[in-house]
Amino acid sequence: MAKTNLPFNRVLLKISGEVLMGQQEFGLESKTVQRIARDVKEAVDLGVQVCIAVGAGNIFRGVSGAADGMDRTTADHMGMLGIVINALCLQNALENLGVDTRVQSGIQMNQICEPYIRRKAIRHMDKGRVVIFAAGTGNPYFTSDTAAALRASEMNCDAIIKGTKVDGIYDKDPMKHKDAVKFDRLSYMDVLTKDLKVMDATAISLARENNIPIMVFSIKEEGGFKHAVQKQGKFTIVDNG
Repeated sequence: MAKTNLPFNRVLLKISGEVLMGQQEFGLESKTVQRIARDVKEAVDLGVQVCIAVGAGNIFRGVSGAADGMDRTTADHMGMLGIVINALCLQNALENLGVDTRVQSGIQMNQICEPYIRRKAIRHMDKGRVVIFAAGTGNPYFTSDTAAALRASEMNCDAIIKGTKVDGIYDKDPMKHKDAVKFDRLSYMDVLTKDLKVMDATAISLARENNIPIMVFSIKEEGGFKHAVQKQGKFTIVDNG
């Protein structure tokens, strides 16, 4: 991996499907996808190797489908296909900006994207390409957060950078509670014991085992990702403390 003078040489950007909705109630908002693509390009232009894991909450959420009486495995497979749709949309937006991009899917669908092959993904990143991981882990019962932590571990990433609607981790939802307190730094155990809903427990545990810090920042702020990879701006970082 080529070294830079930045805090992180290789990062995984995790974004939820809901972020891609923008101001809409569901689906994909073109201007939001394009803005996120511009943010990713800015980080790539700095010399950072970037891979992306995205969710599918803007299209279909397996857990809620199962709660409505659907078979959980079927519901999760539908969610994985939703992630592929989001990944292809992001790929198109990035390539329109001249960023060389590959989508790798945990479920094989060779006509539209590559299958996930670890060595091939690393090779793409070494060549400066952005790799977008689709279809989660390829297995039901695992969230897109867990898939992000797994892929970050496999790619030997220096950090998981999670873009959310707020600028860090709070003790309660700052969108609903004006007295919510923001944390600047937390340990993995803090997140687990305080039951902070930044990522699910499996993802946090996996990041902890592989000593990958998690940085949470606002993806809604233009240029936020470029600042995050430089450890600038507003964020919360989760590590061994």
